[in-house]
Amino acid sequence: MIYFVQVAANQNDLVAREAEKAGASQVKAVSSGVQFSGDLEVGYRFTMTTRVASRVLLALFYDDSIDDADEFYAQCTALNWEDFLSPEQSFQVTVTAKACNWLKNSHFAALRLKDAIVDRIKEKTGGQRPDVDTENPDFTFHVHIKGTRVIIYIDFSGEGLYKRGYRSADPEAVLKEHLASAVIYRSEWYKSVLDGQILPLMDPFCGIGTIPIEAAQIAAQIAPGLTRKTPYAFEKHKTFDPDLYNKVLDELSDEAEKARGRDIRIYAGDISRMNIELAKAAALKAGVADYITFTVKDFTKYTEADVPAEKGCIITDPPYGVRMADVDVKTLYSRIGTQLQNLFKGWRASILCADSQLLSNIDMKPDRTNTVFNGGLLCQLAHYKVFTDEEKQAIIEKAKQRKQERLSAPLSPGAQMAYNRLVKNLAAIRPVMEKEGVTCYRIYDADMPEYSAAIDMYEGRYINLAEYAPPATIDPEDAERRLEELVLATERATGIDYENIFVKQRKEQKGKNQYKKLGNVDKFYIGHENGVAFLLNFTDYLDTGIFLDHRPIRKYIQEHAEGKRFLNLFCYTATASLNAVKGGAVSTTSVDASSTYLDWAVENFKLNGYSSDIGNFFYRSDAVQFLWDTFERYDLIFCDPPTFSNSKSRGNFDVQRDHSRLIDAAMMHLEKDGLMIFSCNYRRFRLDDYVTEKYAVEDITQQTIGADFERDEKIHKCYLIRHKFRIAKETRKVIKVKK
Repeated sequence: MIYFVQVAANQNDLVAREAEKAGASQVKAVSSGVQFSGDLEVGYRFTMTTRVASRVLLALFYDDSIDDADEFYAQCTALNWEDFLSPEQSFQVTVTAKACNWLKNSHFAALRLKDAIVDRIKEKTGGQRPDVDTENPDFTFHVHIKGTRVIIYIDFSGEGLYKRGYRSADPEAVLKEHLASAVIYRSEWYKSVLDGQILPLMDPFCGIGTIPIEAAQIAAQIAPGLTRKTPYAFEKHKTFDPDLYNKVLDELSDEAEKARGRDIRIYAGDISRMNIELAKAAALKAGVADYITFTVKDFTKYTEADVPAEKGCIITDPPYGVRMADVDVKTLYSRIGTQLQNLFKGWRASILCADSQLLSNIDMKPDRTNTVFNGGLLCQLAHYKVFTDEEKQAIIEKAKQRKQERLSAPLSPGAQMAYNRLVKNLAAIRPVMEKEGVTCYRIYDADMPEYSAAIDMYEGRYINLAEYAPPATIDPEDAERRLEELVLATERATGIDYENIFVKQRKEQKGKNQYKKLGNVDKFYIGHENGVAFLLNFTDYLDTGIFLDHRPIRKYIQEHAEGKRFLNLFCYTATASLNAVKGGAVSTTSVDASSTYLDWAVENFKLNGYSSDIGNFFYRSDAVQFLWDTFERYDLIFCDPPTFSNSKSRGNFDVQRDHSRLIDAAMMHLEKDGLMIFSCNYRRFRLDDYVTEKYAVEDITQQTIGADFERDEKIHKCYLIRHKFRIAKETRKVIKVKK
């Protein structure tokens, strides 16, 4: 017999091990599940013991050369359907099909199989036929078609293997039992179960008790089949062997009986008394109430008295939204991290979270992570080791030793050259930056062809090293060696720790890649400029949250913003808008197509104590579309478009091709005596003659390039653009005075 097991994504390996333990052979992980061979006893044992599988199917028919619907019907009619169901019973048919030229649609295949089953049984029973029932059938047959290959299965387990039988209801938005077991199998605690030295287990956000109950059953060897109340589908099959089934049932009961004396200590807590009462009732039905201590308590208020003396493991699924009064979810996760580090030193923790960014608030680095799906929801399972004070100190000492070894080791000739250049650059740039009060600036920009990268220093504490992608002709090993040499030279020249040097590779970004996330660390730092603070991220995006070359432009905006209504197009994280508010702007409007950057912009405003409700507006919109869809007018406009971008509402934007149209649209919103600042980073940019003829334009590029970017005068272009009639009016005044 060949069985196919439906499994949630990324859990195939767990189910494969369960199949092997049940005595299966030829176990193979395949798309969407696991396939294995075994007799009826193996099928019974696996179905009754699996904790992770969703459903078990038994193959009835296989053919890899069916190429038309008539042949499909003929082959199906030849099957002995009367051996599986009688005319008094009902059935339904489900179909999955892919890359099949002869099949019109999956519904057509279901109809053909239904006809074949009915026609066969009518022929064998003198005209009697079974009914089709899509709501509560006695049997479910599943057809899988891929090209010319056809496999027909009969449902062996029945749907809902996660339904263990110990819950009185099946509430929504609750962790399903089979996912809870998968989480437990991935944890360090399960290793202690296998070793026979079962550690204490705690779930401080237990809800209605799924993780504690599943863990207790695993440790006590109580198979799901021992508590299941709903009959399995195979119990209705004509091939059902009750003696064999009872034999397997007795074996599972004996295993549970032998494990009864195990030392199992599980602690389950939740802030909701109702949840705890439901969990207690479920644990009683599951036969594990004696192993679990339930507590109604807020985990953020745990003290040392709430922690078992013996070190153990935490496995938990904290809320993803607000569930605790007056505590937002980010703060909750931050407090989880604090509690772990203060009270659970030496413990292991496995935390399941549907929002991976929330995990960054725990402020601990996981040893490993697993990606799992809770229904259709993508979740991260992060595993942590909570270090003791002694372990932390040992890590610190080891880091100091590694740093000392790095700094005392001689640099390679190439690294020495890079070091010398960096020291020379710093000697020239740092005094100028300190005099201007600048704390975030560039110290190196591909000054040496062999070491092609941009190096920016932030607050004297962090380095963002963006390597320019090496040509394909460069050997990858040589490129990697040079990059490491540049990092070592940077550490030694700047005195900034190796761990605070963040390395990325910079290459041309187009389309969706412009906004693609590089990571999910979601850790932010604070930088300062022109009297404002802003959030920095060195790990998750190509850019850090601020374009350093625009520092003089932002200062110019601050100096000219008093009493002005300010519009910031392609605002990114709205650092220019921050400078406008600092300079006394009466209102700011920041526009960007990225919700990520706009959220970042709002947080920047909050960081500086500026309201995002009164006078400061943020619009998620394509900037060009925004200009055409709105009618407000502004006194000061800053427009810094990307070199290239795309949009669903308009075609691709190319700054050289489309800038005149963009400027026209923006100037429609500029007051008569207003000022527009237009900037771009396209290195070969040339302002259209059309723009200079229609408007009064002043090229201020040279005045907007700081001392740290003087080595690269093409870093950006910047223009002041005004309505031309204003200049003409001022000229007439001058002439009149002279007369």
